[in-house]
Amino acid sequence: MSVGGLLSNQSVFGTARRIGAFNPIATASLGVSALAWGPSTAAAYAAASLAHPLRRAVVDDYGVINYLQLELRTSRVAAGLLHRGVDRDQPVGLLCRNHRGFVEANVALAKLGTRVVYLNPGLPPPQLRAVIERESVGAVVVDTDLLGLLSGVDPSVIVMTCAPELDPSWSFPGLARWRPLLQMPNPLRSDDPVVLTSGTTGAPKGTTRRANARSASAVFGVLEAIPYSRGDVTVLAAPLFHAWGLSQLLLAASMAGTVVLRRSFDPATVLDDVEANGADVLAVVPVMLHRMVDAAAEADLSTLRIVASSGSALPGDLAARWMEVAGPTLYSLYGSTEVGQISVAGPTHLLEDPASGGCALRGVSVAIVDDAGQRREANAVGRVVVASAMHFDAYTDGDTREMVNAFMDTGDLGRLNDDGLLTIVGRADDMIISGGENVFPVNIERALLAADDVDDAVVVGVADPDLGQRVRAVVVRSSGKATNETFISSLRRELRSSLASHEVPREFLVVDHLPRNGAGKVLRAMLSANDLDLEALSSSLFTNFSEPTVTDARRSRRARRKVTP
Repeated sequence: MSVGGLLSNQSVFGTARRIGAFNPIATASLGVSALAWGPSTAAAYAAASLAHPLRRAVVDDYGVINYLQLELRTSRVAAGLLHRGVDRDQPVGLLCRNHRGFVEANVALAKLGTRVVYLNPGLPPPQLRAVIERESVGAVVVDTDLLGLLSGVDPSVIVMTCAPELDPSWSFPGLARWRPLLQMPNPLRSDDPVVLTSGTTGAPKGTTRRANARSASAVFGVLEAIPYSRGDVTVLAAPLFHAWGLSQLLLAASMAGTVVLRRSFDPATVLDDVEANGADVLAVVPVMLHRMVDAAAEADLSTLRIVASSGSALPGDLAARWMEVAGPTLYSLYGSTEVGQISVAGPTHLLEDPASGGCALRGVSVAIVDDAGQRREANAVGRVVVASAMHFDAYTDGDTREMVNAFMDTGDLGRLNDDGLLTIVGRADDMIISGGENVFPVNIERALLAADDVDDAVVVGVADPDLGQRVRAVVVRSSGKATNETFISSLRRELRSSLASHEVPREFLVVDHLPRNGAGKVLRAMLSANDLDLEALSSSLFTNFSEPTVTDARRSRRARRKVTP
């Protein structure tokens, strides 16, 4: 056996041991649960309840639920859903924020073998109605404060409210908690959920991906690249309706871990949760790290082994800034809803190059091709195409992504160096052609974020009669007393020293914040109009950022910190 093969086998063995694959109780529990529920989310939670019944499963704004409690509650919810007339052969929408009700409904629907459609709370009502109609949703489980989003939905759609804030011991006031658990169906089929794309360039599309043995091996590649362990405590700040947050939720259940959830995102609360729970893992999207990095210097993050970020690229020097205060624990995952996870940049990669996409995961092949589908040479920019077991089946409208031989087009542009390290330079749709020159926004955005007095920035192309497109920079200031005119003049001079002349933006806009969707991605389409509507821009907020949650526990911890001995 070669040295490389030996090291590879050692890596596989070490990963399997770390995640509990050789634990006889865990293995037996999973086998029994899979017989009852099939290869589904329900089986993962049932196995954890058998192996660790009293271990904390969920910690949220309303208290703690252990795995045994969660198992009993989800069976009652499943029975209640049947009683309410939910058709297990018709999709059910889940429109909830990050809390126990989302988890309970998700597991209960898995027990029924019902297809779940994960709905984005940040969608405007017309888009939400369109998704519900397109996906033939027959019922929706919804937070009480989100009921207004369902106005105008077909009256035949069953609406069930989720309200753990009214009674933490029972999240569903419309379901009979006492109903006997008789004649529960046995799904014996894998999860086949519908996860929506981010919708940054239009209405979100539904995607499906059926679990199978090959996809399980691909998940193992993530576990090999990132040192997750069985029983980890995860502060899960990323939105659960999104593929990234959902995958972290299921990963925690598969390894009988604890997840800490908050109904809405607040930087100080997340850091408090890490401290209070001795968290091993923090799962976020990049904009969350950006909003936490300054406060992180004052927090005790010594228990964190993993800070896992995905959903978009880490902007500017955020990776270096975060690791300076929190240590070398940052892992940036590159992937998409359609293709799945593709590569991981670990702390070493990110310290060397904050823009690194890292190495392809085991079982994933990445290539860079030109518009004709021919492979590009090392370090040349081209289309990123991927072959793996994690490809989605199709969009729910029947469309799919372009294939290049057996490789799926990600829609991104990037390059591979001689060592096989991937760097993403941006979305193909985002590339700006100005005066005949190709301009990649990510290069300019990194220069902007490194400039003085810039807190956030995005670069878009705007239709121009002379240039085809002109480069527009939309910037959020961090501080400073200078006028915007003086600030922009200084910023333009600074950029000229680090960018090519055709990359320096011809137009600058200073705004209070950038519009983001519920997954934290910037809505670039809103910013590329010639007649930019600043009022519409100001009303477009990242959903999970709009209502900070301040719990009594957080107040008490903050108060204790202020007491001097």
